[in-house]
Amino acid sequence: MATFKRRKAKNNIAQFPKALRPNKNTERSEYLDQDAGDQPPVRRRRGIYLLPNAFTTAALFCGFYAIVMAMNLRFDQASIAIFVAMVLDSLDGRVARLTNTQSEFGAQYDSLSDMVSFGAAPALVVYEWSLRGMGKLGWLAAFVYCAGGALRLARFNTNIAVVDKRYFQGLPSPAAAALVAGFVWLMDDLGFRGASLSWAAWAITLYAGLTMVSNVPFYSFKDINLRKPMPFIAAFMVVLALVAIFSDPSKVLFGLFVLYGLSGFGVYFWRWFKGKPVSIVQTELEHDDKD
Repeated sequence: MATFKRRKAKNNIAQFPKALRPNKNTERSEYLDQDAGDQPPVRRRRGIYLLPNAFTTAALFCGFYAIVMAMNLRFDQASIAIFVAMVLDSLDGRVARLTNTQSEFGAQYDSLSDMVSFGAAPALVVYEWSLRGMGKLGWLAAFVYCAGGALRLARFNTNIAVVDKRYFQGLPSPAAAALVAGFVWLMDDLGFRGASLSWAAWAITLYAGLTMVSNVPFYSFKDINLRKPMPFIAAFMVVLALVAIFSDPSKVLFGLFVLYGLSGFGVYFWRWFKGKPVSIVQTELEHDDKD
């Protein structure tokens, strides 16, 4: 059946001009709606759209601002800026989809912004706050985190078409940044000096960096349809969550991201115990059979 669908898709693509046909050198991520039985792949537009890229630029600014504040020893503001970048990063893609302004430029720009906001900025913030006094061990841990963020983003871009959409492959870089920045924010709020918590900061930084490049599946929440009606209790739980966050943001946010940062290992062992595939990456053959 899969072979028949692929032959049918090939015949449909042949009816289109040669310039619009995909070739073997074209990345899978450059196409949207790749349903072989319905229509030929539609190439992402390469234009530059103001609205979604404005959110991406704002997130990039927050990452840069976090670095500047860390250099000025304002670690609370640096950490808050990274959390604001997380909110803006979650909005740019949704705005692009709602306004039908998705583009290849936007996708690449978003990855570069994420590298600054969730890769370089948290590493420099925690280094300036605590790891500087550890010498070589300190800056090596910060580099492991930074390199893990870069590798995580590169793998996400290349595996986007063959990964189970319900899960992230490895800890998402915004969640890793929240672990590191949240720890700095919480300890600074409690009045602890970074030098007294060097080993704790070192362990969290290494954990976040290495977990980003692991194959541990983390739930992505992408299968939640916000357009469907929700039960009353769900709306009430959202209100309670917002009240808890605003009552003591540093403690609540760090606690939530610690739970999320450990949840992937729970999913990993649960899938292993149930005899389900632990890897969420589909092979090319499995992907073709689903088309």
